[in-house]
Amino acid sequence: MRILFIGDIIGQPGRQALKALLPNITGKYKTDFVIANGENAAAGFGITETTASEIFACGVNVITTGNHVWDKKEALTYLAKEHRVLRPVNYPPDVPGNGSIVVTTPGQISVAVLNIAGRVFMNSLDCPFRAAKTALESIRESANIIIVDFHAEATSEKIAFAYYLDGLVSAVIGTHTHVQTADEKILPNGTAYISDVGMTGPMHSVIGIDKNQIIGKFLTGMPRKFDIADGKSMLNAVVVDIDEKNGKATGIQRIQMTGS
Repeated sequence: MRILFIGDIIGQPGRQALKALLPNITGKYKTDFVIANGENAAAGFGITETTASEIFACGVNVITTGNHVWDKKEALTYLAKEHRVLRPVNYPPDVPGNGSIVVTTPGQISVAVLNIAGRVFMNSLDCPFRAAKTALESIRESANIIIVDFHAEATSEKIAFAYYLDGLVSAVIGTHTHVQTADEKILPNGTAYISDVGMTGPMHSVIGIDKNQIIGKFLTGMPRKFDIADGKSMLNAVVVDIDEKNGKATGIQRIQMTGS
């Protein structure tokens, strides 16, 4: 089985790039299942029903999120009813939404997606290591193929987390920093890994935001409103090949494509 994981979609430019480029990618790589991080899909911060519906309409099967998931108030009610949009599983249990989902493909293969957030330089949530192990106890009863979106800042935490789950999941895909890393690999026990898959949004920007606004922030230290950058967009993703029988990854490949 071949799974496509798309990096953080940034506002309208990211959604437009997804719509324009995804058909070519799924056709070229013959992917069976598509996951995308959409926590910045609504004007660069948060997700709404409208933006999520647009992403699903492009052919995405599951949307993951992260620390910006609640930036739009309607997410509180939307995630409670739309199980294909995940929030980190290590939020307290009374928080709306779900941290994982198992989806059966048209080929009758069960694919599980687990969304979890790190704690280093991030909001303080439950321990991602322990939360993942607890969640996997039930998930592994329903699916051999398990993809984890680990939404975290620190590379050290991401790598440690991946080795902690090596052999228990098919892939640990890092999100959040919006900069694609070049450390994709298959770990010793069969888990695919990359520290960060990157982003889908404006190419000439600072992680999606107008570069001049960010430079001004660094120069002055003063607070200001940030806007999504204009111009050509890019799509960052990874393709992960997985043995359907045992859930082990056999390959991982980075993708970088540019749109108009």
